[in-house]
Amino acid sequence: MSKPSEAFKALGDPVRLRLFYLLCRQDELCVCHLTDALKLPQSTVSRHLGVLRHASLVATRRDGKWMYYRLSGEIAQALAGIVGGSPDTAMQADALHLANILQDC
Repeated sequence: MSKPSEAFKALGDPVRLRLFYLLCRQDELCVCHLTDALKLPQSTVSRHLGVLRHASLVATRRDGKWMYYRLSGEIAQALAGIVGGSPDTAMQADALHLANILQDC
C-alpha cells in the first residue's frame, strides 16, 4: 500500500500527473497509447509509469509484448476523483488526443 506522501511525490512531476490523468479516464491503457497521446518517447513514458507503479498508484498487466496500466489501490482511487476532474486545459487536450487515438484502433 502506498503512503500518501509517496503518492503526492510521484504526482509532483507534470508528466506523471498527465499520465495519471489519462489513466483516470480509462479502465486500462497500453503504453503505446500513452506514448502516442503525450507525444513522448516510449522510454520516457515507461520510466514515469515505473515511478507511479513504485508508489502503488498503478498496476500492470502483460499481454504478449504489450504492457497495460490501470489505477491501483485506495489512494489512487481517491486521487482519481480529484485529478480526473481537473479543469487543466493541457490535460484535457491530452485526453482528447487519446480519445482520437483509441477511436482509430
